[in-house]
Amino acid sequence: MTLNPNLYRLTVLHRQLHDAERRELRRRGADPFRLLRLKTLKLAVKKRLAVLTRRPALRPAFAL
Repeated sequence: MTLNPNLYRLTVLHRQLHDAERRELRRRGADPFRLLRLKTLKLAVKKRLAVLTRRPALRPAFAL
C-alpha cells in the first residue's frame, strides 16, 4: 500500500501549523490574531485530510 502524496503533504503541513501554534502560545505577548490565523489554517487542513481519508481509493475494475 502506498501513501497518497497529498495526504502526506497535508499531514506534514498540519504538524508544522501545530508546532507554529505551540511556539506562538509559549511566546511572551503572543499575538492573538496570529494564533487565530494558525488555528484557522490548521482546521482547514484537518478538514481536507478528513475528505481525503473518507474517499475510497481508486482501484482498477479488473483487480480482485
